[in-house]
Amino acid sequence: MLYTSYKILTSILFILFFPAFWLYTRVTGRYTGHLNERLGFVSSETVQDISGHPRIWIHAVSLGEVKVAASTIDALKHLIPDCSLILSTITESGRKLAEDTFGRDVSVIYAPIDFVGSVRKSLATVRPDVMVFLETEIWPTWLSQAHRMGIKTVLINGRISLKSVGGYLRLRLFFREVLKNFDAFSMIMAGDAARIESMGADPEKIEINGNAKYDLPAGAVDPAAEAKIRRILNLDADDRVFVAGSTRTGEEEMILHAYEKILKKFPDTILVIAPRHIERTHEIGDLIKRRGFQYQLWTDFINDKQVRATKVVIVNTFGELFNIYSVGTIVFSGGSLVPLGGQNPLEPAVWGKAVFYGPHMENFLDAKAILEAASAGVTVHNSEVLAEKAVWFMSHPGELIDFGERARQAVLKNEGAAEKHARVIERLLSNLTI
Repeated sequence: MLYTSYKILTSILFILFFPAFWLYTRVTGRYTGHLNERLGFVSSETVQDISGHPRIWIHAVSLGEVKVAASTIDALKHLIPDCSLILSTITESGRKLAEDTFGRDVSVIYAPIDFVGSVRKSLATVRPDVMVFLETEIWPTWLSQAHRMGIKTVLINGRISLKSVGGYLRLRLFFREVLKNFDAFSMIMAGDAARIESMGADPEKIEINGNAKYDLPAGAVDPAAEAKIRRILNLDADDRVFVAGSTRTGEEEMILHAYEKILKKFPDTILVIAPRHIERTHEIGDLIKRRGFQYQLWTDFINDKQVRATKVVIVNTFGELFNIYSVGTIVFSGGSLVPLGGQNPLEPAVWGKAVFYGPHMENFLDAKAILEAASAGVTVHNSEVLAEKAVWFMSHPGELIDFGERARQAVLKNEGAAEKHARVIERLLSNLTI
């Protein structure tokens, strides 16, 4: 009954708002290039490129999920060499990263909106044998239609945060029905497994297999990347660099306050800010200028257009941050000094960096626990503490190196989750063909 109400509501909203949205795309030119795919009309050219058997459709929303998909896809290619892989995203940045990452090895499309007609059309065109959802992607209509069409469904690298579970539990009767459509749940941590079970998932379908995000960084470290980044940023080997990665609104001001204090002790330190949302570049630039600094953009240096002449750099492109971490003397993992759940601290850790993060790491408690169990993570509660600890570590380079090496080893010891998640998919396919 609750699902029927959801289906009716989404259908009404689609009928009411689609004409206005369609007109908006025609007037502005935005979204016209992929509107058909979002409505379920996958092009014949894309379908022709889907070869091999079985067909595995993986849904990854944006950048972070695409990175998880990459490590899982590598494992699937090893386990099921003849499989055909389709990856869907919602965001344009996620699609671009997917296309750059996989080339023609994986068919990349936009996900259909969660409306019966769009989902049914898309599934009927692609005809996957298994539908794989990543992390917290629980789409009621999509799941229901896949189940009705006999398509196996699985949630891999599943996580349900402490912050979000309350909202799910308020709608437990609804989500209990939705979760019945899953054939398997491959969760990150015991806490994630317990939370999805409390939402109504069948405990017999739940496994705990770790976080596949930890597999990609260790495998993606390119020894030549550091030299390349140093050349782009015009850095000497002994230059001190403070990298603030995936920062969010409210954090940049704190980062700059800490940076000012660092400069009093180490006046040649360079600051690289990589905001989570690059559309905020102009806003961050204005903030930097009000603080009395000049800055340049990462795109200023691409193809040797300019040489870095300022102490502050804003990274205004996607996909660069992981390699930029390689040159960091001090690395801060953003989204954590403000209550937004944090970002993955293991990406800089795998480069052998001591990682600083704020108190709000709810979305990465497992990653935080891995670092802290190895005495390799540094919690800072505000800009004053960030500056204080950064100065201490830069004044004790031996300790900085030891912290970084412990961080790297901690990541390497926790590899293997992607293969475990891939084996869950493999078992579903085995059951399908028996």
